[in-house]
Amino acid sequence: MTEVNLANVTKDYGSVRAVHGIDLGIGDGEFVVLVGPSGCGKSTTLRMIAGLESISGGEITIGGRLVNDLPPRERNISMVFQNYALYPHMTVRENLGFSLRIAKADAAAIRTAVRDAADILGLNELLDRKPAELSGGQRQRVAMGRAIVRHPDVFLFDEPLSNLDAKLRTQMRVEIKKLHQRVGNTIIYVTHDQVEAMTLADRIVLMRDGHIVQVGTPLDLFNAPVSTFVATFIGSPPMNLIDGTATDDDTIRLANGLVVPVPASARGLLQAEQKVQFGFRADNLMPAGHAVQEDGEMAELDLTVTLTEPLGTETLLFTDVAGTEVQAKMLNPRPVRPGETLKFHLMLDKCHVFDAISSQAIRS
Repeated sequence: MTEVNLANVTKDYGSVRAVHGIDLGIGDGEFVVLVGPSGCGKSTTLRMIAGLESISGGEITIGGRLVNDLPPRERNISMVFQNYALYPHMTVRENLGFSLRIAKADAAAIRTAVRDAADILGLNELLDRKPAELSGGQRQRVAMGRAIVRHPDVFLFDEPLSNLDAKLRTQMRVEIKKLHQRVGNTIIYVTHDQVEAMTLADRIVLMRDGHIVQVGTPLDLFNAPVSTFVATFIGSPPMNLIDGTATDDDTIRLANGLVVPVPASARGLLQAEQKVQFGFRADNLMPAGHAVQEDGEMAELDLTVTLTEPLGTETLLFTDVAGTEVQAKMLNPRPVRPGETLKFHLMLDKCHVFDAISSQAIRS
């Protein structure tokens, strides 16, 4: 069983604290993604797990063993970097087997490990090529294969897809997901791309300014964000947020006199005149006749479309609610002209309320 646990782990660079006492438990075989904006501490945290950065405080255990002072080679981890780090003068076969040759493994064992990794990642036809003869996606697969041959307890990925174009990133996400299904090892993956996090993770760890903001499944963070930061970071497009004021009769007064009911999840939790932000996703504001069928509480709004973004099977519609530009979604779309007014349904059961001062979610 290879669990990874961080207990009150900190990292200081001089007088600057980059990671603030984080606690995190990662289960055996779990795929956990650390995500957040640049400078949030996610890569530093990964490098501390790998042993490439010393920790300033706390404890890190891998498989129940304290690894605070162990060098990377003794932690039985393999790391895949953003820049591939392949040896240009070696063939794919030689790159794959290099770490085992350094460890003085038996030649037959090296051949078997290289063959197995090549089978898993579809590299058999590339074994005699050198990195310069490979595409970016092929090089990344070789980097992954080099990690596989060591049979590590934990795979660490540090923004491995950042250098690839959009099509290759999509393909490699599938490859990494398949790899996890095949080998079943614990994977800790760092990215700034919330789409990668949503599509790959068993659990997401969202970080900000060296703190863990929320941990949960992708749907946990999407459907129940704990703050406006989570609500606007997770999900594409980000959640719409409109400033409002709670009244004393379970409604929220938005700008321009628009009044909406308090969502059931926050009902009875607001104080009269409390400043709030009313949130909903584009999927929760849809034109009549082009929406997901819902049985819950609805509000009808006549809104004028200002801009459209056709995406094929759906179209994003930009409109204005209470003086704030928001995005809505149209399913099975038809052409919509800017300036056209449509009747929209707002799914109140899917709406959120956040305190305007603390930015924290208000829900029972």
